[in-house]
Amino acid sequence: MTASAAATRRTGLVRRPPGGLLFVGLLALLAVVIVLSFGIGPLRIPPGDVVHVIAHKLGLIDAGALTQRDISVVWNLRVPRALLAVIVGASLAMAGAGLQGLFGNPLADPGIVGVTHGAALGAVAAIVLGITALGAWTIPVAAFLGGAATTTLIYLLARPDRGTGTATLLLVGIAIAAACSAAIGFFTYIADADELQSLVFWQMGSLAMANWNSMLAALPAFALGAVALRALATPLDMLALGERQAQHIGLDVKRARLMLIAVCALLVGSAVAFAGVVGFVGLVVPHFVRLLAGPGHRWLVPLSAVTGGLLIVIADTAARSLDPPSEIPLGLFSAALGAPFFLWLVLRRKGAA
Repeated sequence: MTASAAATRRTGLVRRPPGGLLFVGLLALLAVVIVLSFGIGPLRIPPGDVVHVIAHKLGLIDAGALTQRDISVVWNLRVPRALLAVIVGASLAMAGAGLQGLFGNPLADPGIVGVTHGAALGAVAAIVLGITALGAWTIPVAAFLGGAATTTLIYLLARPDRGTGTATLLLVGIAIAAACSAAIGFFTYIADADELQSLVFWQMGSLAMANWNSMLAALPAFALGAVALRALATPLDMLALGERQAQHIGLDVKRARLMLIAVCALLVGSAVAFAGVVGFVGLVVPHFVRLLAGPGHRWLVPLSAVTGGLLIVIADTAARSLDPPSEIPLGLFSAALGAPFFLWLVLRRKGAA
């Protein structure tokens, strides 16, 4: 045993692999899972044919023996759906990491504290009221505004520098989520038959409507949010010390708070706009990543993005494959995974108190 290993063992510290190595490894795993997902579904397509289709669509090789059916299924249906799944999972996971840093509370999650419900309310209101002022961007913008409003309200009512703890955050989140759910219920009540189908999508979560247009529409908001949240990694680390301490060491706390609220709302709003309500991703993924890489946001944010994308790709592949030709709502998978984890986390924190 080396001296460093002996010291690590004596102090009880856990040696973690470098963040860059973890990122590359998870990114490679994500790429493999994405390619495999292209061939899984009611119509099974061998991985070799999947690679052949992608190479053909990129203009690298001829179609050869590929059928038009296989090309259409892989390129027009499964590729944009898997890419949108990555965007949605990464957005929710990064937003969860950002909200946990903003609130100074590991139980903060876009779904639990009501941000997801606020974003869904904005999207549902735009659908039922027939708002089309911004064209294809109307629903994403409405979801963003709903998420921003609820995030701001939650922060004002449960901000950490007021001494509020986990119970207050959860109660505020439950109250806001209930109010948003009631409003969504009202819009569901007044919706017509065509609108009801869309509203079921928002409430249960699904990527069934994914296509190249929706994927490309979701990409700019995701890219902007990802870059902005990564740039806020140092302020998040400083906020972990407490707002007063962060202000003493030079952080403009008010500006950092506003930027975090806007970025997290942008990420959640874009995810909800294209996938509906998918809960617990922002809770489970950051905790898992902290076990691998530690609490520093420099690597927590990008690793959460990759891991969240990986989780949703796997969940969506299962959702469209387990009961063909029907699809199981994506939100059911995330709830089945996240609810037991959330209960375990609450009991664990209660035992540590």
